[in-house]
Parts: sequence; C-alpha cells; structure tokens
Amino acid sequence: MAPQAQNILLFRDATVRYGRLTALRAITLEIPCGSSTAILGRNGAGKSTLLRAVLGWQRLTSGEIRIGDAHPQHARPRLAYVPQRHAIDWDFPITVRGVVEQGRYPSLGLFQRMGHADREKIEGALEELGITDLAARQIRMLSGGQQQRVFLARALAQGGDIFLLDEPFAGLDLFGSEELTHILRNWEAQGRTVLAAVHDPEIARRCFTRGVLLDTGLVAAGPIADVLSPANIDRAYRHGQCVHDRRARPAAAADLPR
Repeated sequence: MAPQAQNILLFRDATVRYGRLTALRAITLEIPCGSSTAILGRNGAGKSTLLRAVLGWQRLTSGEIRIGDAHPQHARPRLAYVPQRHAIDWDFPITVRGVVEQGRYPSLGLFQRMGHADREKIEGALEELGITDLAARQIRMLSGGQQQRVFLARALAQGGDIFLLDEPFAGLDLFGSEELTHILRNWEAQGRTVLAAVHDPEIARRCFTRGVLLDTGLVAAGPIADVLSPANIDRAYRHGQCVHDRRARPAAAADLPR
C-alpha cells in the first residue's frame, strides 16, 4: 500500500512476541510527517519495543513498518536515535564535540575521514543546541539538561529528519525539562518528525501535540488531548495495571484448586 504524503511512519498489524509473551499486538498506526508524538503507556506496554522495531533493532513477528515508501532497512539514514540517559556511561572519557562527532560515523565509508560537509553539520548541531561553548568539556562535567542537549546534537548531526527518543525527560530537573520542551517544540515548528517514549502523561500534554497510547495493543492515537482522555487513561493505566498486578501476585489460598 502506498503511504499518504502526509504520513511518514506506517505500522500495519505490527506484532512483536518474545516466546509466549506479546510485547506489541497488531499495531496499525500512521505518524504524520513533521509531527511531535509521545508514545505513552504503563511499564511493559511496549513503548521502547515500538521504537526498537522502527529502528530495525527488534524483528517483527508479523506485520510491517514502513518509513515513507521504504522498508526501515533502506531508510535508516533518515532515523536518529537518542537513548535513555541511564543507558549511557557518563564516566567514559569523551568531550562534548567527540559525542556530537559520533553522529557522522554512520555516513562515513570504511577508512573515510570527515570532510567539510561533516564538520559543518557538527558545528551546526552544536550551535543549534547552544553547546558550542561546551564543546571541549567532558560530558560527565555537565548538568543533566546539558547532557541531554549533547545527545540531541549528536542525533541532529546525523542529518536525518525522524528523531526517536527513549524517555528523554527521565532524570531531568524542572529547568532541564523546560529546556527540552522548548527544543522539541522548535523542532516540530521546523517540520522535523519526533517520536518519543514518555512516562508521564502530564509532560506529554505540555510538550507534544500528538500521542500514541499503548497497552501492548493500541488504545488510542491522535491529538494529545483526545488520546489522554479520562476513559483512555483508565483503560491503559488503571485497568492495565490491575491486570498486571493480578498476574504477578502469589496465589491466595482461595485461588488454589481443591
């Protein structure tokens, strides 16, 4: 099926299973080009799995994902990923510039050195994220908000137009969260597509214009206010958590067969 011009990410019955466990169930979804979309749901709802599937790091059990009119394998240069902050080794001895330069590595051939165009993208990313004056500093010496801007700059230096962020607000203080909100709103205004796993619905309301609510299956998708309606929240969080708790608790005496 040819994608509509206004949609950049298309999911058709996308399903991921780990043995008998279903992590994503028959997701059919379209993400508009130039949109800012929060992926929400309780722990284990499939948020990070969805991002990994788009990146091609998680193989689908069935269904498909398309980026524009291409399979993800052929569209990876368009994708830029920002991992969760807790997954990064902040003690690794590397400067801010060194991190941002990593964004150019995927586009370089074997034994190929960076050229003028690569350096321009690096300098442009440092300038846009307001960290040019931090370029020579070790990343471990930065605040949480500054560290997040460094990895956003690395993603920007890749030259892609679709940004996948895994829990970008986790561990940020109020100032860092406000900074990140401002950056992501600017990116949307510039026509960049952002898809971010977000834990907190209130942050999603403030920062994103669209939402995808998961409970392994798709609960709702669309404008953020519609997605985070009380009925949808109840279905995805409270009911989902009750099911999760019921499965996890030890069997009571009354539950045991007699």
